[in-house]
Amino acid sequence: MLHLLRSRRFAPLFWTQLLGAFNDNLFKSALVVTLSFGDLRSRGVEADVLVNGTTAALVAPFFLFSALAGQLADRVDKARLVRLLKWTEALVMWLAVAGFLLGNVALLFVALFLMGTQSAFFGPVKYAILPQHLSEEALVGGNALVEAGTFVAILAGTILGALLVPLPWGTALVGAMLVAVSLAGVAASRRVPPAPPQAVVRIDLHLPRATLRALRLGRRDKQVWQAILGVSWFWAVGAFVLGQMPRLATELGAEGALSWMLAAFSVGIGVGSVACEKLAGGRIELGFVPLAALAMAASLVMIGQAETIAGLCRALMALGVFGGLFIVPLYAQMQARARKEERSRIIAANNIVNALFMVGAAAYATARLAMGASLDSLLLEVAGFQLIAAGGAFVALGRDALRLLVGFLVRGLYRIDREGLDTHLPDEGPAILAANHLSFVDAFVLGGLCKRPVRFVMDHRMAQLRGLRWLFRLAKVIPIAPRSEDPEICARAFKTIDEALAAGEVVGIFPEGRCTRDGTLGVFKRGIEAIVARRPVPIVPVALDGLWGSFFSYARGKPMSSWPRRFRARVRVLAGPPLPPTTSATELRATIEGLRCAHFLRPA
Repeated sequence: MLHLLRSRRFAPLFWTQLLGAFNDNLFKSALVVTLSFGDLRSRGVEADVLVNGTTAALVAPFFLFSALAGQLADRVDKARLVRLLKWTEALVMWLAVAGFLLGNVALLFVALFLMGTQSAFFGPVKYAILPQHLSEEALVGGNALVEAGTFVAILAGTILGALLVPLPWGTALVGAMLVAVSLAGVAASRRVPPAPPQAVVRIDLHLPRATLRALRLGRRDKQVWQAILGVSWFWAVGAFVLGQMPRLATELGAEGALSWMLAAFSVGIGVGSVACEKLAGGRIELGFVPLAALAMAASLVMIGQAETIAGLCRALMALGVFGGLFIVPLYAQMQARARKEERSRIIAANNIVNALFMVGAAAYATARLAMGASLDSLLLEVAGFQLIAAGGAFVALGRDALRLLVGFLVRGLYRIDREGLDTHLPDEGPAILAANHLSFVDAFVLGGLCKRPVRFVMDHRMAQLRGLRWLFRLAKVIPIAPRSEDPEICARAFKTIDEALAAGEVVGIFPEGRCTRDGTLGVFKRGIEAIVARRPVPIVPVALDGLWGSFFSYARGKPMSSWPRRFRARVRVLAGPPLPPTTSATELRATIEGLRCAHFLRPA
C-alpha cells in the first residue's frame, strides 16, 4: 500500500489533502484557545458562545454548498478545481492572519466560515478523484491512507495550535505557519494529474433544490445509501466522543492529558485504516463493517468505565482502530458503486448527511447533559445506539461478515494455495461455482476464500443440523433433496437457485451430489444442466485437493468419528476460466478432472 505514496497518481493528492486538513485544525485550535484563554477573552467576548460558534462556522457550509460543490466537481477537471481551491485556501489564510493580528473576532469567523466553505468544495473532489486515478484493487489502500493521513493531520494541527498560541508571539507564529502550509498545499496540488469530467452537468444554483437532488442521487442505489448512512454514523460517534473528551479528562482529574486522549483516538483510526487494507488484501471487504460496529459498541462501554487516563486512552485507541476498520470499506464501496458521471454529487450527498448526523450527535449530547444525565450514562446510551447500528449492519452485511470470519478460520487451519479464484469468479453478476466434493468442509473452504458471498446448495439433512442451523440460514444455503426422496424440496431448491441467479448472486454446487468415498472424482449429476438451461450463466470450475484424508472426509470411515491426525495441512484450490452455459455435466467433470491432473498431482 505504501507504494502509493511514491505514485504520481496518488501522492500529490494525498499531501494536498493532508496539508489542508492540518491547516483547518491548526486554525480552529488556535482560534478556540485564543477565544477561551487569550487576548480575545480579556476583551469581554462571550467565550463559550464563540467556541461553540467555531463548530457551526465550519459545519454550516457543508449544508449550504455541498450540492453545488458536487455539481462543479462533476462538471470540470477535478485537478484544476483542486488547484483553484488551494489558492483559495491560501487567500483565506491571509485573512485569518489579519484577524489574529488585529484581534478582530468577526474577521476570524469570516475566515473560518470561508475555510469551511473551501473544505465543503474540496470534499467531493478528494474522494471522487480517487477512482479516476486508482484501480479498484488500489482503492481500499488509497482510502486507508487518506483516512490515516487526515486524522494524523487533525491531531497534529489541533495540538500544535493549542501549544503555539500561549507562547510569546504565538498568534504570529500560527499565522506564519498557516500561510506557509497553504502555499505548500498549492505546490503539491500542481502535481495532481488531470481528472477530466465524465459527464455534462448543468449547474443548479438553487441550493435547496440542488441539495434535495443530491440526496435523491445518494438514495438511488441501495448499497451506496447504506454506505452513506454508515459513514455518517461513524462521524456522529466521532463527533460525540471528541465533544466529550474535555469532560472525560476533567472527571479523571487529568485536564492536561487531553492531547494524549486525542492522540490515542487519532492514531487508532490511522492504525485501523491501514490494517483494513492489509487484512482485506486490497479488496473492498464489507465484512469488516458489522464486526467493527460491534467492537465500537464495546469500546464505548470501555470508555465509560475507564478509571485511569491510561485505561481511557486504551479505550479511545480501540474505538479508533475499529472505527478505521468500519469506515474505510464504506468509503471504498461508495466510490466503487457510484456512477462515474455523478460520483462527486454522491460524495456531496454523503457530506450533507455527515453534517446532519454530526449536528444531531452534538445536539443529543447537549440536551441529555442539560437534563442532568451523567457522562457515564450518556456513553452507555450511545453504546446502545451503536449496538442497534451494529444490528442493522449485520442484517445488511451478515453474510459478508460470516465469509470474512470463515476465511480467517480456514487460513488458520490450513496452508492454502489458491490460483484463479479471484481472477475467474466475476466481480458482479450471476455465476455458478462448481467443485469436486472431498469433505464436509469444502463449502466452508471455498466460501471463506471467495471474494463474493456464495449460496451453496446443501443436502437438506445437513442444513437442519442442530447447532449449525442458524449458521446455514445466515449463509443462505439452499437445501436440496433427490427428486426420488422428496420432490417438493427438490423443486423448491431449483426454484430458489433460479431466483438467486436472477438476483445476480453466486451459487455454489458440488455436482457429484455427495462427498467422495474413495478420493476419486465421481459421476456428475445432470441437475446443473437443468439449472443453466433455465438460467444461462457462466460456470466457474474449481478443483480442490488436500481435504481428502482430513478429519472431515470419509478417508478413515465415518467423518469426524476419530481424532484429527493432520494440522495445518496444505489445501490447494484452483479455478479455471468460466465455461459457457451450454457445458454438459460430463464436460464439466472432464474440465475439473483436467485441472486436478494438471496442477495437483505433484508433491505438496
